[in-house]
Amino acid sequence: MATPVPKESEIERKWFLVDADGQVLGRLATRVATILRGKHKSTFTPHLDVGDHVVVINAEKIDVTGRKRTDKMYRWHSGYIGGLREVSFEKMLRSHPERVIEWAVQGMLPKNRLGRAMAKKLKVYRGKAHPHEAQQPQALALARGEGR
Repeated sequence: MATPVPKESEIERKWFLVDADGQVLGRLATRVATILRGKHKSTFTPHLDVGDHVVVINAEKIDVTGRKRTDKMYRWHSGYIGGLREVSFEKMLRSHPERVIEWAVQGMLPKNRLGRAMAKKLKVYRGKAHPHEAQQPQALALARGEGR
């Protein structure tokens, strides 16, 4: 018996809307990464991008547990000598709250061209407004403060 592999034309992509208000960052990121990857579908195939689109709103209202709000640091390097950059979670949340969620989700996706294609289906916005009303995204219910 042959294993069914979906063709690109057979892949059905839905749009989901997630409200990050009061959500714990890691738990939200794992749920979003699962949807982007397509692991929630019966047609999941590891070597294909069968996932759905996810729109996250209220990124500035994301929450973290423990002392991460003050202790968590984001680090990246420019490639030049002395080019290490460090920003605390609090400062990143004030200046670029979208990146906090994007980077958390990207860390849970494959580190290859397939993972980069999956990451493009993630749209994160600071407030409640987003330009994807035409796609009629379905609200994805997540428990508030799950795991506390």
